[in-house]
Amino acid sequence: MAPCLQPNQLQPGHPEPPASSKTMVDHNTHTPTLAGHEGGQNPHKPATRADLFARLNALSIATKTVDHPPVYTVAESEAVELEIPGGHTKNLFLKDSKGALFLVVAESHTPVDLKAMSKRLAAGRFSFGKPELMMQVLGVTPGSVTAFAVMNDTLGRVKVVIDELLMRHDVINAHPLDNAATTSIAREDLFQFISACGHTPHIAALVSEEA
Repeated sequence: MAPCLQPNQLQPGHPEPPASSKTMVDHNTHTPTLAGHEGGQNPHKPATRADLFARLNALSIATKTVDHPPVYTVAESEAVELEIPGGHTKNLFLKDSKGALFLVVAESHTPVDLKAMSKRLAAGRFSFGKPELMMQVLGVTPGSVTAFAVMNDTLGRVKVVIDELLMRHDVINAHPLDNAATTSIAREDLFQFISACGHTPHIAALVSEEA
């Protein structure tokens, strides 16, 4: 599959605020310089938050980001959710028994049923992908898994699955490749970004049939 679209020319942007701050950043004009080989991000080096913002800018996608202390669980994210409107996400990096990889972007409070989901997707039995594989494919560590990580999957190894419950939100919130910030993006713009990265987002019910 084709990699994410690359900006033709970027101008130096503003330095990232420290993770401990709580700053709102409007990325409409945020255009940091991309590091890497000709044509954009080095495929052997995971994208940074600055790379992500540059890619979004190149796609003319507006976002806003709030920096906060790092969060690792949904429970730790609850305080952040209270301050930022829109749908919040939890993300699962899965591998099925057939060897296929999946990035599941769920609404933060959706009780995901892996067995029911594997049946709906005609997938094998799901297990969680190992951190080493996660870094290799998505370029992020546990706690920082996000829909934006598809920009690192230039080989198109993961299938992106979006929780149908997120579709009720006009704005979706996700980590900008690290868990010390939350980026708000319009739902349709997120789909545009995922598609520009060579992936087709699949909308699916993630709860059990009895739920």
